Amino acid sequence: MKRWQVIIAGAGPVGTVAAQFLVQRGISVLLLEAGNECAADLRASTFHPPTLVMLDELGITEKLIEKGLKAPIYHFRERQTGEVIEFDLSELEGQTKYPFRIQCEQYHLSRMLSEAIGKEENATVLFGHRLVHFDQDEGGVTVNVDTGTKIETHECDYLIGADGANSMVRKWLGTEFDGFTYPEKFLCLTTKVELADHIENLAFVNYVSDPNEWMVLLRVPSLWRILVPADPNATDEELTSEAKKNQVFDDLIGNGADVQTEHRTIYRVHQRVAKSFREGRVAIIGDAAHLNNPLGGFGMNSGIHDAFSLGEKLVRIIRGGEPADPLLSQYDAERRKITHDFIQAQTIQNMEYMKGGEASQHELRKASMQATRENSASRKAFLLKQSMIDCLKLANTA
Repeated sequence: MKRWQVIIAGAGPVGTVAAQFLVQRGISVLLLEAGNECAADLRASTFHPPTLVMLDELGITEKLIEKGLKAPIYHFRERQTGEVIEFDLSELEGQTKYPFRIQCEQYHLSRMLSEAIGKEENATVLFGHRLVHFDQDEGGVTVNVDTGTKIETHECDYLIGADGANSMVRKWLGTEFDGFTYPEKFLCLTTKVELADHIENLAFVNYVSDPNEWMVLLRVPSLWRILVPADPNATDEELTSEAKKNQVFDDLIGNGADVQTEHRTIYRVHQRVAKSFREGRVAIIGDAAHLNNPLGGFGMNSGIHDAFSLGEKLVRIIRGGEPADPLLSQYDAERRKITHDFIQAQTIQNMEYMKGGEASQHELRKASMQATRENSASRKAFLLKQSMIDCLKLANTA
């Protein structure tokens, strides 16, 4: 039986980034994925400037730019009045190599990286292999994997759980996953109808505030994604029905019955953080470690930042011979602090703005946003925060 230096459970964008980072630095990696391929999940589609800088180290950013859409401009819009508060990441020229977002479906990243990893001599990618259990001791980790027809056993020095919100790695660690779930469901509709033909001055990224039905309008190369809150008491069948689809598009562009959709997906959205991101030789990253609402596009990006932070420390341990502690404890403390102080705080704040709520309170929030937009220093500080550049600065001081 071959012993791997690192086994990674989960070949989504976060798991594949972690694998490629390690493989490029001479670490042997086994990448396990429960599905038969990298899932074509449309949930995440925004790549922020610091993430693009990181992915440049893996030689993948230019390929994402080729596949995606450059989106330096994004809008906070008032649905009832049509007011637009515009922000332009181009103002961060000189602060980052990539002063824009890239709008590109996350599965493009996962698939490109998994293909590259599979060609490396020191790596193997196994689809249709689901981690079901592991044991660890001072000498390493033994991983049990369900192949669909049998249980296989693999051994490694370190195990990374990048296996999503329902992470088996986190569950077997017994790690508490504290936080809350939003009461409403979230409905994501996609369409090839060009919304910009119906809505004036529409950016590729739009956060539309409304007390009754706020929404997010995101353009990716092949279609528009429309995210709206939905009645938690409605069935999934009702929410994905023609009637609901017609209502959403009737209210948005006025011709709901004529709109064809490519996807109709129901999500539950959480704000949760694991009590610990590491125990012994096992660590968790991405959605396995933390969940947040999608407003701002921080989820996948922060998971990729986890992968780089943990990967750097594992290279120092495995290749550099440094002690696992305090490096792995540093990863845990650093990334949990950033998740609590920045990711969770910012996404909750974004949600409060979008939902509108009590009119007087929303007017105060809108006035504050407008004041931020009009003041150059405040605007730049806001852009540094929303682009996640400040998030990296916080990481360097954690």
